[in-house]
Order: sequence, then C-alpha cells, then structure tokens
Amino acid sequence: MQYRQLGRSGLKVSALAMGTFTFGGKGDFGMVGAQSVADARALVDTCLDHGITLLDTANMYSTGLAEEILGEALDGRRDRVLISSKARMRIGDGPNDEGASRWHLIRECERSLKRLRTDHIDIYHIHEWDGLTPVEETMEALDTLTRQGKIRYAGCSNYTGWQLSKALAAADRHNLKRFVTQQIHYTVEAREAEYELLPISLDQGLGVTIWSPLAAGLLSGKHTRDGFAVGSRQAKGWTEPPIRDWDRLWAIVDVLNAVAAEHEVEAAQVALAWLLTRPAVASLVVGASRPDQLERNLRALSLTLSAEDLARIDTVSRPPMIYPHWHQEQFAKDRFGGPERALHG
Repeated sequence: MQYRQLGRSGLKVSALAMGTFTFGGKGDFGMVGAQSVADARALVDTCLDHGITLLDTANMYSTGLAEEILGEALDGRRDRVLISSKARMRIGDGPNDEGASRWHLIRECERSLKRLRTDHIDIYHIHEWDGLTPVEETMEALDTLTRQGKIRYAGCSNYTGWQLSKALAAADRHNLKRFVTQQIHYTVEAREAEYELLPISLDQGLGVTIWSPLAAGLLSGKHTRDGFAVGSRQAKGWTEPPIRDWDRLWAIVDVLNAVAAEHEVEAAQVALAWLLTRPAVASLVVGASRPDQLERNLRALSLTLSAEDLARIDTVSRPPMIYPHWHQEQFAKDRFGGPERALHG
C-alpha cells in the first residue's frame, strides 16, 4: 500500500480508500447496493489485510444506516483505521435538517459519532456548499468541533473554486481551523477539476480525495456502446455522474481498454492508476460489492503507466481550454507556476 500526505497536514492516508455508499441500500441507494453488516465486515477485513486505512462514509448514505453498519463492522478495530464522514445534505423534513449552519453541523456530527460508535471522526467534510449560511458560521462550527476533539481535520466536498477560496479566507481572517482537504469528483472522463480545484489545492496545500473515480463503473470496461452491464446501477436507472458526450466517453474507454490489454490488467486499474499520477491527489475512494472486486482495484497501485500511455490517455480526454485559460495559455505561459500546470501541463 502507498500512503500519501493529506495536503500540508501531518496526516497520511492510504492511496486507495473504501467508500460505504453501498452500505444499507435504503431508498434510492438500493440501486447501487445493499450491503449488510456481514458484507461490510468482510470488506473491512480485506481493507485491513491490504493496508487500506481510510474508510469514507456520510450521514446521508441510506439516511445514517451506512454509518451504523460501518460502526458495527469496525467493532474492536476502530483504532486501525481513519474514518471520513460528511454532513450538509437533507436528512429529515425539518427546516434545519439540512445545510452548513452551526446548529445542523454540530447536531449531525454528534449523531454520526453515535452511529459510528466512536468518540471522534478523523476527517469531517461539508458535503456541499450552503449559500444561505454565512461561511464564517460554518468554519466556526468546524473549529468548535475540532477543539472539542470530535473531529481531527475538516474538509469540504463539491465546492467551486471561489467558494473554497471564500471558506479558506474566512478561516484565516478569524484564526479558525482551515480545510486541509477536499473530496471531489475527478476522472479521466470528468476533468473539470483541472480548471480551478486542482490548482487551488496545490496553491493552498489541500489534499484531494476522489469520489467515484471510475465514474460509477462507466470507466471499468464492463459497459459498451451497445448497452450497460446487466445488473449495474446504470441499467437500473442511475444517472450520476452525468455524461455530456457519450461518444467521447466510449473513445476514452477504448483507449483505457487498449492500454489495459498491453499491461495485462483491466481498464478500471488503468483509470485508477492515471488518477494517482495527478497533482495533489492523495486517495481514491473506491466502492466494492465483494472483497475480490476491492482486491482487483488494488492492482492499480502496482501499475506504472509509461509516458506514452499517459499521452494517449491525455489526447483522448484533455478538457477544452475555456476562457480565461486559453488566453493565459497564449500570453502567460512563460510565467506559470506549479498550480497552473495542473491544467496546462
């Protein structure tokens, strides 16, 4: 297992993390999976056997059931892993049952602690931007939870660049704990993060963790132009992440399959190995329905992609140079620093 520094923090995380999105299967989550405590325990066993130390969950996954299952599966071995959880999404019908207010975050953190059977959460993310709550209130609530020992580090997820900048500036201005990480969607197909989110991570010292690094399985090689794999979430109507250009997706999958064949691995392992070469990336949050699926994903860690491999993948997937990036490419390239290279190379 590789262990990577989480941004400028002193925390090291495993390069692959296990997600618990499929634990419980309550409501719409049943389209993705419905793993029981026994299933979760077998997956945790596999994680520990292979050195995966970061386990990712959220209070809204199956409305708290995923956290309960993870807490039970970790019974007696909580001290061997890091737990990442999140809050912000709606989890009830009340007016304060969503958002990033002090009231909501502190209540939800305390509820998550009980479900997870632990006295602290190692990494606590704001799951989504809240434009109605002052960002100072959100950062102060996270600072309070940190000083109380209920969380060790704070992060965010699904923010834009300006929203992340605003949150970091508020923390600095009021001497509050900063975000040390952001969890984002970033794949060889969805490279929008290279415009702002990877550059700000490099500039501000944030470690990046990736959710759905295989685009909900679309980059695994099991789906084709002729249809989705039988039994997959897409075959059941799941639509996240959105694909704006299906022809481009299948062209990317063709290259992943070709590179995989040359290395005698699977397309999924190539897609994961590519992400692990990207700047600021600390950990990839992968899901698995069975231990053997998790073990196959782990093979990405021993796969070394050549410069030619990386060039082929980049050629078929490179994001368009939108404004102002195309202008900077023409007139400022000789003054680029490290953060700009996340997009411009």
